[in-house]
Formats: sequence, C-alpha cells, structure tokens
Amino acid sequence: MEGAARVFAGDFSGSTLSVPGEDAGSPAWVVTPGGASCRLVYLCGALTEVFDNGGVLHCRLADPTGAFDIVSGGRNTTIAKQVQEIPVPSFIAVTGTAQIYKRNGGWAVSVRPDYIKVIDRVIRDRWISSTADMTISRLELLLDAMLGHAADPRATDVVQHYALTKERIRDMVAMVQGALESVQAAPPPAPTAEADISCIIMEIIKEKSGPRGIAVEEVQKIAGTKGYSGDAVISAIRTLVENDDCYQPQKGYVKPL
Repeated sequence: MEGAARVFAGDFSGSTLSVPGEDAGSPAWVVTPGGASCRLVYLCGALTEVFDNGGVLHCRLADPTGAFDIVSGGRNTTIAKQVQEIPVPSFIAVTGTAQIYKRNGGWAVSVRPDYIKVIDRVIRDRWISSTADMTISRLELLLDAMLGHAADPRATDVVQHYALTKERIRDMVAMVQGALESVQAAPPPAPTAEADISCIIMEIIKEKSGPRGIAVEEVQKIAGTKGYSGDAVISAIRTLVENDDCYQPQKGYVKPL
C-alpha cells in the first residue's frame, strides 16, 4: 500500500516536476524542489478560506510555510458538503491526491481531497514536527546528490530539474526551522510591554472582527486611543500572526484563528 507523503506548502507550491505513474490509469507523481514524491499526501493546517469557482469548491489550507489549494471536483460531492460545514478558521487534516497541471503558461499544483477531518492544534503541531524531520532527511539526500554521492538516482533528477544549489538547500532548511519555531514550547516569559500590547491588540481583533476580519488601519486607530503607536501595533500583529493567534484573510485585514 502506498504511503501518504508529508510535505510543507512552501515546498509543494514550487513544484514543476511531474513523473508519470506506473501505467496509464495511475496518477502522476508530483516531485517537489525538496525531493518529496507526492501522489497520496497527508496534510494538516488551518482552513482559512472556502470559495466556489464555477461549481468547483476551493479551500485554502495554511501551514507555517504557505498554503495548499485543496480542490473538490464539485460543490455537491460528499467532501465538498463536509467542508462547507466546517467553521473557518479551523485546524483540519486532509488526505488526498496531489495534482500538477499547466496554467497561464506556468505550472500549478493542488490537492484533490479524499478525506477531511477537524483536528486540534496538538495534532497540527505533531504533523509539523514529523514533516520537518522528513523534509530534512530528503534535503540531506539532495545535498549528497549535489556532491556526487547520490545512492538514489531520483535525487539526482531533482537536483538537475530544479538546478538546486547549496544556497537553495539552506533556504529550505530555514523554511523548516521557521515552521518548527511555531510549535516549540518555551517557558512563559515575564510580563513585558510587548506582551501587554499583544494581548490588547488580540482583544481588539477578537471584539471588532466581522466576516472579513478587521482592517489593520482600524486596529491602529483603536489602539491609538489607548496610547499605542502605529508601528507598535504592526509589530504586535506580526507577532500574533507568527504565533498562529490570528491570520490575514486578505491584504490589509486580520482575523482571529
């Protein structure tokens, strides 16, 4: 039985390499710049958007490195109906088939879901940790291939297709480290002015958010009446987004997660 690949959105979204399946009836493999061979995938993250595009349901599934496009073949399918009943935002787990296709002269990737389940942050964090381990292992194989020590010819194919360099490998390692920072436990810090403003800004976002969230400018205006500068508010919002306390549903807006 084929195992489901675990891959970060920041890696998957850059894919331009497709490897045909074993026969005409088998789906192609999507091979990422980080060396993940994806056909069946297992993903966890935050469901941040659901929208209908010509009768096809699209979902945005975000992890700390980016977002996946989850595409259900029709809004009346069982999966699509299930997704439409899930509150946005929610942490979810998705198992599905990786897809790659040409669009507007370039490549696009998505996932066709077979299974979706609402989860909690603990499960999401475990997925990040295990996906980080797998990604680092794949990057080590790619580095070996760059040095001419590849035991698997598929690693050499990835290096050649994506014209990988040591700098690009370092960038992907940094991506993994950034993802891990979102789940690493740390002892609670002593109260600080920065912590105080983050709490205040989060309360404003929770209290004033509408269906679209709340405009950052509106948060600055409200916080300004409490004596906080615009720059301090932006810094606090950035921290809240990095800690997955809130997210940006669109440019210039924030919403609690």
